[in-house]
Amino acid sequence: MEWAFTGPLTIARRLGAEDLDAHEIAAFDPERFAALLSEKPAVHRYPGSMAKRVQQLCAYLVEHYGGDAEAVWRDADTGKELLRRLNALPGFGKQKAQIFLALLGKQYGVRPEGWREAAGEYGEEDSRRSVADITGPESLAEVRAFKQARKAAAKADR
Repeated sequence: MEWAFTGPLTIARRLGAEDLDAHEIAAFDPERFAALLSEKPAVHRYPGSMAKRVQQLCAYLVEHYGGDAEAVWRDADTGKELLRRLNALPGFGKQKAQIFLALLGKQYGVRPEGWREAAGEYGEEDSRRSVADITGPESLAEVRAFKQARKAAAKADR
């Protein structure tokens, strides 16, 4: 999980940039971008696939939000609207959209009316079920323990 969250910084450094630019990434040659993500250490265990997904997301942001990722949530009036916007992003299904909504609400103060309800169980106060709840080593350990317990319960139900 920790390596996954270094991905954007790794990509920016490999592009020789301070910040990521959705316009630049969307327009980047797909083969060269995949090669960039494949350099050792690879950004993802499936770097070619991830390169394609990142470029699709950036192209969507350029087309729908002028390349400004914050515009996705900046003027959302309700949690339901924000969830709809997040769910429309390429590579985002309901669960990822809800987790991202919970992350925005819990850690970044993005709290349109009804955000907790729209985030579902991930929006619950004091929960320890996803990255939205991680604020340090202790909460990271709690989230990992929650996920392990959930996997064990699912395995026992089979």
